Amino acid sequence: MVHKIAIVGLGKIARDQHLPSIAKNPDFELAAIVSRNAELEGVDHFTTLDDMLAARPDIETVALCTPPQVRRQYAEAAIRAGRHVLLEKPPGATVAEVEWLKNLAAKHGVTLFATWHSRYAQGVEPARAWLADKTIKSVEIVWREDVRRWHPGQDWIWEPGGMGVFDPGINALSILTHILPAPVLVTGAVLEVPENRQTPIAAKIDFVAVTGHTVTADFDWRQEGPQTWDITVKTDAGLLELSGGGSVLRIDGQTQLAADDTEYDGIYAHLAALLASGESDVDIASLQLVADACMLGAISKVEAFIE
Repeated sequence: MVHKIAIVGLGKIARDQHLPSIAKNPDFELAAIVSRNAELEGVDHFTTLDDMLAARPDIETVALCTPPQVRRQYAEAAIRAGRHVLLEKPPGATVAEVEWLKNLAAKHGVTLFATWHSRYAQGVEPARAWLADKTIKSVEIVWREDVRRWHPGQDWIWEPGGMGVFDPGINALSILTHILPAPVLVTGAVLEVPENRQTPIAAKIDFVAVTGHTVTADFDWRQEGPQTWDITVKTDAGLLELSGGGSVLRIDGQTQLAADDTEYDGIYAHLAALLASGESDVDIASLQLVADACMLGAISKVEAFIE
C-alpha cells in the first residue's frame, strides 16, 4: 500500500531531509505541501492545514516540520480529522502537550510518531547492542555546532519554546536515552543565554544514572569550522566512541563502522512499519531531560547574539 503524505512547513529540514527520503521510499507518495511562503512544483499546495484536510481526505498522513511552538495545534487538527501524524523533533514545546497528543491519537485510532532522527544514524544500534551487557563508568557528550550554518535567520529558535541550543542538543540526548541500559537524571545545569535572546546559546549539564555513573553534556552553538557531535562511553570492557552524530562507531580506538547519513530514510521506513501495524511511537525521554535541565539550570547571561 502506498501512503499519501502531506508535508506541513517547507523549510530547510523538509527540503534537505524529508523530501529526498519520501522520494526514495516506495511506501509513500508526496501528495501535498502546506506552507504560507513556499510551494513545490507539481505538488498540490495549501496555505493552511485546515484547507488541506478539507480538500484532500485521501491524504492519510501528515508530516509536521513546523517550529515546535505551533506543532500541537496542527497535530491536534490532523488527529481529529483522522490522519496519522509524524512529528519532527522536538515533538512539541512541552512534555505535557506531547503526552496529551499521544492520548488523543490513541482515542482517535491513528498513528503518532515522535521522530528522533539521530537514533537512525548507522552507529547507534550497534552501540546500543555493545553496551547492553557492559558496566558503564562514565559518559561524556560534546555537541558543538554553528547556529549560523544550520539555522540561518530562524528567529523562532530564540523564542520561548524554540529551545535554543537544545534544538541540536536534544539529538545527543535522544541517542543517550536510547543506547544506555539504564535511565539518567539531571542533577544540575548552567545555561548561557545571550542578553538579547530568550533561549540558551550554550549549556553544560550534569546527569547521574540510576546505576550510579555520571554523564556530562557540553552543548554550544558558537563553534565555527568543523562541527563536533561526539558521545564517549567508558565501560568495564573498554571505551566506546560515537562521532559524526552517530555515523562513526569506534571501540578502543578501532573503527567498527563509518556510514553515510541515512537517518531520515530510517525514519520513513519505521513510519511505514508503524502504519502497517497500527501502532504509535512516542518516546519523550530526551524531551523530559531538556525540560529538567531548564528547570534546574542556572542562567548565565552572555554577550548578545547577532545574526
